[in-house]
Amino acid sequence: MTNVDEAVGSGDRPGGEPAEQPTKKPMPLWQETILLLALALILAIVIKSFFVQAFYIPSPSMEPQFVKNDRILVEKVSYWGGASPSRGDIVVFEDPGGWLDPGETSTPHSPVTRLMEQIGLYPTGGHLVKRVIGIGGDRVVCCDAKGRITVNGVALNEQSYLPNGMAPSQIKFDRKVPKDHLWVMGDNRAFSYDSRGHMGGPGGGYVDDNLVVGKVFALIWPWNRAQFIHRPSTFDHIPDAK
Repeated sequence: MTNVDEAVGSGDRPGGEPAEQPTKKPMPLWQETILLLALALILAIVIKSFFVQAFYIPSPSMEPQFVKNDRILVEKVSYWGGASPSRGDIVVFEDPGGWLDPGETSTPHSPVTRLMEQIGLYPTGGHLVKRVIGIGGDRVVCCDAKGRITVNGVALNEQSYLPNGMAPSQIKFDRKVPKDHLWVMGDNRAFSYDSRGHMGGPGGGYVDDNLVVGKVFALIWPWNRAQFIHRPSTFDHIPDAK
């Protein structure tokens, strides 16, 4: 005769009916909300640190492409693995030293906006936005007989991004860009204090590659001007430095 205790499984009731499994108590709503917020903050910080960061334009130096207080997105992955900016890229970089006016280095006054800036949910200030004209080894010259800037002997056609009727530069220069550095200029040349304005300084007007945060790939505010940013084709024809 079979013992009843042996015939009935540990998870069954006598008679073969399945025993009721204990139900898992759901997480309280307030705990779930805190968890989701924490995950969102961690994700925002990771995205800002490694992939994409929002910035605002601090001056009119990049008009007509960008207007003061425009919001832009900068991607960082383009320069991973030792890659460097390319000619024609619009880049955001840290101040090499004395390039920014005090008003352009100001940070948000509100504790909330300061926190949001730190985690990447509010556009960051205190940086510069310029176009890369020359990279390490390039010879950049202003200007040829037709008033054009040349890079390694090839003239740039800058009509697609300079303000209508504006000369490429009223400041003359003939510079050889050091290795791992950049020669940068704003598109609004008459109102941009860029590499040209710092030639007499300790850095010679060059920007160290290590100061570059990333490449501007999108204008996101105001909405009616939102667009992806592309590299002008005139830079495709520049030969490498010899």
